[in-house]
Amino acid sequence: MTALNPTPITLDQFLKQSGVVESGGHAKILIQSGEVLLNGVVEIRRGKKLAPGDVVELFGQRLVVAEE
Repeated sequence: MTALNPTPITLDQFLKQSGVVESGGHAKILIQSGEVLLNGVVEIRRGKKLAPGDVVELFGQRLVVAEE
């Protein structure tokens, strides 16, 4: 698992800043198509605010939202 900052941050911003996706548009497509898990559950809201300790999964990678 990898811990990344900053928080609070939206799901699409988090994916972009973590480098898992190339752009915000790419993040939007993946989120809305049900490819992203948040704490083990499919999350389709790209504007979902993340909290410290949240676990985001995409492409077999697990990313943990770290505290500031």
